[in-house]
Amino acid sequence: MFSFLVSASLRCRILVLVAAAIIVGYGVVTQRSMPIDVFPDLNKGIITIMTEVPGLAPEEVEILVTRPIETAVAGAMGMTRIRSASQINLSIVYVEFDWGVDILRARQLVGERLQVARAQLPDSAQPILMPTASLMGEVMIIAMTGLPGDPMALRELADWVVAPRLRAVSGVSTVQPIGGEVRQYHVAPDLMRMNQMGITIQELERALQLFGSNHGGGVSDRTAQEFQIRILGRTAVLDDLRNVSIGQRFGQPILLHQIADISFQPKQRRGDASYMRQPAVLMSIQKQPASDTLALTARLEAAIADLGPAMPQGVKLDQIVFRQADFIDASIGNVQQVLVEAMAAVAVVLFLFLANTRTTAISLVAIPLSVLMTFIVFRWMGLTLNTMTLGGLAIAIGELVDDAVVDVENIYRRLSENRLLAIPRAPLAVIADASQEVRSGIVQSTLIIIIVFIPVFAIPGIEGLFFAPLGIAYIVSIFSSLIVSITVTPVLCYYL
Repeated sequence: MFSFLVSASLRCRILVLVAAAIIVGYGVVTQRSMPIDVFPDLNKGIITIMTEVPGLAPEEVEILVTRPIETAVAGAMGMTRIRSASQINLSIVYVEFDWGVDILRARQLVGERLQVARAQLPDSAQPILMPTASLMGEVMIIAMTGLPGDPMALRELADWVVAPRLRAVSGVSTVQPIGGEVRQYHVAPDLMRMNQMGITIQELERALQLFGSNHGGGVSDRTAQEFQIRILGRTAVLDDLRNVSIGQRFGQPILLHQIADISFQPKQRRGDASYMRQPAVLMSIQKQPASDTLALTARLEAAIADLGPAMPQGVKLDQIVFRQADFIDASIGNVQQVLVEAMAAVAVVLFLFLANTRTTAISLVAIPLSVLMTFIVFRWMGLTLNTMTLGGLAIAIGELVDDAVVDVENIYRRLSENRLLAIPRAPLAVIADASQEVRSGIVQSTLIIIIVFIPVFAIPGIEGLFFAPLGIAYIVSIFSSLIVSITVTPVLCYYL
């Protein structure tokens, strides 16, 4: 088969060169459009269920919320482990699925089982499936500073203006504001006044639960028109809360401000944030699985630049605390530099041993062609450019020219001997015979190298997923160099 490929390539030299040029062009375009990341895609299916239950201690959260949810989701197809954390007012359950399980299918399975658990939970408990994020999904942390003396206004700006705009960027999973103060209504009842007016805590609690929500009141037909009746309770004006009716005594309404002090107060904080010694709101931005980090970072920076002019005076938004793209640029740049240095070293060594510029150039053609062919295969397999795939190329860079060097050196020697004959043979026949003389050794050595790397794909778990792209890059590039040595190298040797 290999002899046929060599002979066919020599007969169709122009076609082979055109095909090589097309591969070069397509490979360059493919490489420039490929997603770039630090590491391979290591996303494991982890579904997070978060449930807020106001007023419960960790023990009650564990018994009343966490255990019913764990029982409901246990046994889902493909599930491997359940972890949970029960805190004051909060339950978090992590449902882990096996590698390779479709994350959307896993969310559907968990959502279906969660519906069964809702009937066993307290009325105030509303379990929520958190957005799906990548395992290394934190792509950026930005700091908002400004509005000194008003941390609640700064947090509201982050919650209601900045975060929704960033969540709308394609590829973003979640935007989590950290720091500042969350505004809430604060009602401090005067127990003595409540006792004097005959108001119980239950009446006060019921009135506050009804406050802040709108209700429908049916419809009213007048003059052949139908009007919808709405009971408006939602408001952000503090006086509306002060004038809420708690009950009636002796035909007179008892208003909230008569039995309690009402004000805006910050919600109890579980943490804080600062930037450059100034109070700040940090926003952690998580990406969706399989999103291109560099492209997403560019879109986020454009969105932040658009938001800048809309910020109040003194508020700074474009302060980047963490940017994963910087690590990607540095790591990928280092590997690319190693590739360039390795190619230069190979070129120098080849020239020293072959002592011929043309044979050195023909041998070196195998490197870019093999690498670009590997990029094309990466695209077909859905792989990204990362430190492991480029690392596989860096390991293989010195071996990519092995097949071509053996082939070129033997062809060059046979052509030189043929020129000394009284009746030289046809160059095409000499090239074909010279290439076939070393073909079996080249194929066998290449196959042995490929076989040595096959056990890498048998490594289980996250280690196997981490090293598999390195093995793929190495094997594909080595096999590509074999194809180049069988087709392109003999054709180029014709022009020696």
